[in-house]
Amino acid sequence: MAAGIQLNWDMVEGLKDSIGKNGVCSNYSFETVESTFETIQHTKNGNAIITFPNTPIKCGGAPQEIMYLAEEHFCEHGVRENINVEFMSAGASIFGVEKYRHSLEKVVARKKIHETYHVNIVKIDTAKKIANFEHLQTGERIENPYSMIHVTPPMGPPDFVKNSPLADNAGWVDVDKYTLAHKKYPNVFSLGDVSSLHTGKTGAGIRKQYPILVENLLAVDAKTTLKGQYNGYTSCPLVTGKGRPILAEFDYEGFPTESFPIDQSKERLSMYILKKYILPLLYWLGMMKGRL
Repeated sequence: MAAGIQLNWDMVEGLKDSIGKNGVCSNYSFETVESTFETIQHTKNGNAIITFPNTPIKCGGAPQEIMYLAEEHFCEHGVRENINVEFMSAGASIFGVEKYRHSLEKVVARKKIHETYHVNIVKIDTAKKIANFEHLQTGERIENPYSMIHVTPPMGPPDFVKNSPLADNAGWVDVDKYTLAHKKYPNVFSLGDVSSLHTGKTGAGIRKQYPILVENLLAVDAKTTLKGQYNGYTSCPLVTGKGRPILAEFDYEGFPTESFPIDQSKERLSMYILKKYILPLLYWLGMMKGRL
């Protein structure tokens, strides 16, 4: 089972009809993604809000990346002093892995981005240009006016999976986190975003999952022991500005599992070259062809 993840736009009141209009944008909408840069270009003052929901999402670094790039654009065009850039996240910190969190905290401080955590967006009022948030610890409702807002929609398992016998209590395909085999149905396996694997929902994670899945599928067919073991590896290249990504790689335990003999928590031009020129080739010519 590799059905991917579902975007639940309707979980934020007013969001579905607002995307791509009146300062509301999202890179997660294929139909309106081009409006993101247009929205950034038209923002000259006020609050530029970037949100992160209280659900798992695909490509967890993407909301941060557009925030850093927008901030850099504001600087380049002489309007940064007129704009308050705000990261309003349902999470507890800028990043879950300590090594990379320290580096990203320095980036946020350098860029003078205002952070608010444990808040989840619940409503968009485009007429008043106000975003409503709920504080997840106190239940307090917070209203925040915006000139632009980039919204990452809540996400979850597809309905047909959520409502099936394969799902766990949260709706994901309920598999063993090491073997990828279903906990109840031994002839069912899952990988990627739809699975219950407690790791980042990224293409890099799937690249490490599918060889394990294939090995264990063949073991089931041969009626032998499942020996393939997935360690939770995932990767998240975080672009903090033009030519300056941080390449986060880590496992289930939050332990860095870096591919290069350098400190990948530092912003590096080499990681930018990797992300822009090399990873697309690996993805389209390697992963999608089954060669990697």
